[in-house]
Amino acid sequence: MWHYASDMEALNDVLRLSRGMTYKAAISGLNLGGGKAVIIGDAKTLKTEALLRKFGRFVKNLNGKYITAEDVNMTTKDMEYIRMETKHVAGLPESMGGSGDPSPVTAYGTYMGMKAAAKKAFGSESLTGKTIGVQGVGHVGTYLLEHLQKEGAKLIVTDYYEDRAHEAAARFGATAVGLDEIYDQQMDIYSPCALGATLNDDTISRLKCQVVAGCANNQLEVENQHGPELVRRGIVYAPDFLINAGGLINVYSEVVGTSRQGALTQTEKIYDFTLQVLAKAEADGSHPQAAAIKQAKERIASVGKVKSTY
Repeated sequence: MWHYASDMEALNDVLRLSRGMTYKAAISGLNLGGGKAVIIGDAKTLKTEALLRKFGRFVKNLNGKYITAEDVNMTTKDMEYIRMETKHVAGLPESMGGSGDPSPVTAYGTYMGMKAAAKKAFGSESLTGKTIGVQGVGHVGTYLLEHLQKEGAKLIVTDYYEDRAHEAAARFGATAVGLDEIYDQQMDIYSPCALGATLNDDTISRLKCQVVAGCANNQLEVENQHGPELVRRGIVYAPDFLINAGGLINVYSEVVGTSRQGALTQTEKIYDFTLQVLAKAEADGSHPQAAAIKQAKERIASVGKVKSTY
């Protein structure tokens, strides 16, 4: 993924993202560890074949301990360039025998998780007539908008790039607002689909919604502070690493050699997993992110015990 922040901010994000990837794999039943790579800079101006191939050589030096794939501002074409330097890359085009762009699968999982959270908050999974604010209309956000438009949701969009927000608004019949204005909109569901930490001291108090469900990573700036704060405000939060796991499920299918349809079937289970986590959080008097992390850690520990016996 690409990151606009300073070196130290990017490093902190890498550490959180790596932990999140570990939990994402664990809670989804995938036999993967966790890791994340970040390139600092503006992808629109800095991304070149040479830079991507240099990154590929870096990945190659890790000798298979890390497999890279698409994330923010990366494409299947970029994976082709990286593949010129290393075999440790997934999300390659289907024409090359890969699983293709993981973005549609990420969006589908987010959509399933959003419907589950709606079921919890409104008593029905239907999103018809619901006002949904989508922050970030890149690859995943755009595919999510397709699902929401088909179901008849009323859409509000914003993006770091204003032109992209206006293009999405025109395409999906949505209302475009400024990047900071999204938090003040009257909406049923807020869907963060850009960078992380958009749920923080400043923004949570401004939210006028009953559900938060999006595909961004690390949405809670401070998990054990802002997770409980959402609960106190009566907002149902669909854990980020749970509902955005579709992309990882998709590239995992490439790594282990299963089909795209198999990845979609596994991704559809995010609906049930989300309901289970929300119920567990309520029963424990906890918050959904903590309940999801606990479930992921339990699987890591149990599988670790199995492996330690050999």
